[in-house]
Amino acid sequence: MQQRAEATVAVPEPSPVDRTALAVAALVAGAVAMGVSPTFVRLADVGPFASAFWRVALALPILAVWALSDGGTAALRRAFSAPSVWAAGLFFSGDLICWHLAIVNTSVANATFLATMAPVWVVLGSGLFIGERVEKSVFGGLALCLAGGAVLIGGSYTLAPEHLVGDLYGLATSVFFGAYFLAVRVARRTATSGSITFVNTAITAACLLAVASALEPRLLPSSAGGVAALFALAFVSHAGGQGLLAFALGHLSAAFSSLVIFLEAIAAALVAWAVLGETLGWQQVVGGLAILAGIFVARPRS
Repeated sequence: MQQRAEATVAVPEPSPVDRTALAVAALVAGAVAMGVSPTFVRLADVGPFASAFWRVALALPILAVWALSDGGTAALRRAFSAPSVWAAGLFFSGDLICWHLAIVNTSVANATFLATMAPVWVVLGSGLFIGERVEKSVFGGLALCLAGGAVLIGGSYTLAPEHLVGDLYGLATSVFFGAYFLAVRVARRTATSGSITFVNTAITAACLLAVASALEPRLLPSSAGGVAALFALAFVSHAGGQGLLAFALGHLSAAFSSLVIFLEAIAAALVAWAVLGETLGWQQVVGGLAILAGIFVARPRS
């Protein structure tokens, strides 16, 4: 009997350039997904703490499926035992509390502009706290992105006494989000993106449930539109945005990744213009182009 050898086809591993390109694409999509969150928060007919809680709680089932398919229970155990993942959950709790308070206490433009300061803390913290060298090109890109953000949203930014508290919440958001960025980057050195996103979301949900239960008069929305906005907030902005961010941070530096998140400001401005009727003009176009130029300058040289 003649034996025939079965041919095997080797599946080539993606090259470093391919992995980098995929991570950048995921980061861009994640930034856009997070950029639409202010509009969803405005449309949800619950308070800021309640909307922050539902944002993470409703995302848990889909994140659990992803986590189990991305390394299984062993990966989940590693994530639960990692201090950096717990830090990410606590930092993200602070980020969401301050972000949602900023959105309802100041304009979307003010809240987004101040939240875009997060890359400053990420660039400074990369060398100081997580031992990650920052390329000189990233500093040039950061300067362009900050200038672009100031032009893009600065025209709509208003200095008013009634906005002061909301503006302070927006600035605090940037500090918490920068710390969250650094924590996830460290966590991705040993854990999968799915397990990290699920575990830090579970931690955040527990923190926000306690806060919302204590401070909100009601947790449940009273309209179908409010329910839809909360599900969109959970699936699009959290599961989509934060999940893609966690994946990208396994392949890209924290400093460069934080600059790509400036695209969140562009997405927020476009959606606020289309849905909420906020102003959009030549300043937004110039600012958006400057942000894109900054990201290009800071891009990985591979």
